[in-house]
Amino acid sequence: MRTGEPLPSVEDVLAALATGLWHWDTDTGLVTVDAEAARLLGLPAEPATLTEAQTRARFHPVDWNEITGVVRLAVAEGTLAEVRIRIMDGDGNILRVVRSRSKPTFDPERHTYELIGTLQEVTEPTPGTAAGRSAVTGDWRRSREAFLLDAGRALAEARSTAEVLRVAGALSMPGFSPDGLVVFGVEGDWLTVTGQHGHTPADMGPFSNMPLATDYPAAEVVRTGRAVYLSSPEEYRDRYPATWPLARHFGRRSWAFLPLTAGGRTMGAWMAAFTYPVAFTPDERAVLTTVARMLAQALSRAGAAESARELTEGLQRSMLPSLGPEVPGMRVAARYIPTGGGLQVGGDWYDMIPLPSGRFALVIGDVQGHDVRAAGLMGQLRIALRAYASEGHRPDAVLTRASRFLHGLTQDAGEDALTDLRFATCLYVEADPPTGRLEIARAGHPDPVIRMTDGTVMTRPTAGGLPLGLDPDADYPTTRFTLEPGETLMLCTDGLIETGGHDMESGWRRLRAILEDHEGDLESLADALVQGVHGPSSHHTTGPLADRREDDIALLLLCRPGEGRERGGTVAVRPAVRRTLLSVAQDEPERIAEARQHLRGLLHDWASAEQVDSAVLLVSEMVTNVLVHTDADALLLAEVMGEGTGRRLRVEVFDTGDDLPHKRRPGELASSGRGLMLIELLADGWGVDPRGEGKSIWFELYEPGGSGAGASEEVA
Repeated sequence: MRTGEPLPSVEDVLAALATGLWHWDTDTGLVTVDAEAARLLGLPAEPATLTEAQTRARFHPVDWNEITGVVRLAVAEGTLAEVRIRIMDGDGNILRVVRSRSKPTFDPERHTYELIGTLQEVTEPTPGTAAGRSAVTGDWRRSREAFLLDAGRALAEARSTAEVLRVAGALSMPGFSPDGLVVFGVEGDWLTVTGQHGHTPADMGPFSNMPLATDYPAAEVVRTGRAVYLSSPEEYRDRYPATWPLARHFGRRSWAFLPLTAGGRTMGAWMAAFTYPVAFTPDERAVLTTVARMLAQALSRAGAAESARELTEGLQRSMLPSLGPEVPGMRVAARYIPTGGGLQVGGDWYDMIPLPSGRFALVIGDVQGHDVRAAGLMGQLRIALRAYASEGHRPDAVLTRASRFLHGLTQDAGEDALTDLRFATCLYVEADPPTGRLEIARAGHPDPVIRMTDGTVMTRPTAGGLPLGLDPDADYPTTRFTLEPGETLMLCTDGLIETGGHDMESGWRRLRAILEDHEGDLESLADALVQGVHGPSSHHTTGPLADRREDDIALLLLCRPGEGRERGGTVAVRPAVRRTLLSVAQDEPERIAEARQHLRGLLHDWASAEQVDSAVLLVSEMVTNVLVHTDADALLLAEVMGEGTGRRLRVEVFDTGDDLPHKRRPGELASSGRGLMLIELLADGWGVDPRGEGKSIWFELYEPGGSGAGASEEVA
């Protein structure tokens, strides 16, 4: 070429060097080749576009698998991908060997590879020489390392025996890939088939229960702990004539049998069979041995995990009761979801107990800890609670006796128990189905939740005591209220609230949204609550809150149908009533703040914010007056009646004092005496009613937007 003349084109230069270009896009599944590349592939010397299947038919199957491994490694390391490829004709004969050099790229959004490179013919090593027996890849050792890293990661992530076997069957080894895999296990003196790939189940019949004394390679591997490599059918027939007829019809040419050893114990054998001759060079044996060790470790871990899960599930199933027969006049649904992983059995439980009085009791609780000891204490405590309840004791007495029982178990059992003190939270509800009356005793457990007839959801504050087991003489006050027709009571453990990284406040907001939005029966509501918080079923499933199984979940739902509007189906029509009841004892003035917060929840959709503030102020004043001016406890009853706008709020505060309140005229500097003046100023109606033993003071507010029709006829 003379100076000043234009340079030849790239295509002309590559053609002069007998080098072809090829382009492979896994997104489209097409391979484009120029004329020289087509010639090297044994096609007419003209540009062509092939499918992956057409291209793969021109390559040796082992080399095709090698290409995929080298491409992934080159993308990961940012290097060129170099590989030797044997080109085959239609009869399976090798036409030539070509070298491919390319720069592959990966599209993370589409998860596809794109490869642009060259193909150039190279001299094939003479058969039978050392070079001819070696691997045909350009960088086999790097491919082997990449394969082992990928195989180790995949086997480590497998969580069950079935997953381990699927991973083993999908392994594509660099330079040589078996098309038949069998994992053998040992049961007593028998060789069994744990899993297989590349065979039909019927083919495995003769190998399923084979005595270890049989003259078979896998049996010998288990007996001796040493691998067996068979490079040809002749070698197999000569060494194992008794079992060669069993293997002959599979049509394989080479076999490798390797021991599966974990913890110094041979737990089985792994067979890799090939349809072409394999020399089993030191490098190839090293790869097979490493894979066998990783496979043994994965199978050992999976087996231990499955045994633990089976033990966990069996233990929980044996300890958790069924809900038994239906309760006339009420519906009950329950769910229990154990925590995940190992022996994380936990101590959550629920129970439903028929009582001698004809009533029934609902119990839900949580023993501290997530281990076998917690589960054992849970079982003992559940039986004790059932025994005390069946004797006819009241709710407070049942919890007092249960606390004394658990205290004896955990603190009077010697020095070992003192280093592992346990307690339990519990909520005990005695229900009377005909009237809907509930009596609740609580031991450090989350308060129950009520979903009212109109869908409003509120926590129901109840009096409580210490968790069970801390104080053998603890007292547990009883809270009484009525579950109205159409209302649903929810009892749960903290796992339902806090699962997924939530605290009590944010978890409660999540549950409230599910309860308010759900339309359906009680069983579907239970499923919706569990699904809404339990999230993905696997730790490996990503999401905003990926690990959601850090605690047990126990859930009980109690609904009183009948007259009233039950979500998911109307039984009868009646005006909606939203009602709450709260007791404030003389020694619990801090519960006045609870009463204010509870009333705001009851009026969450009230049209006038000023009236809500007025109602909260009046309730605070009325309850405080009872605690200050009497020796009695205060009982607060608040009801919202009507639908849409124009509803009516009625609030009553009861006490057992005999003195009736009267209006005063306090001076400017007086610190009290303005309660009735405030009620008269802010309420639409009010009054004081004697109640035989005690009295009640009440007020009413009418929501703007209505005429106040339906206001109480009691208003004077």
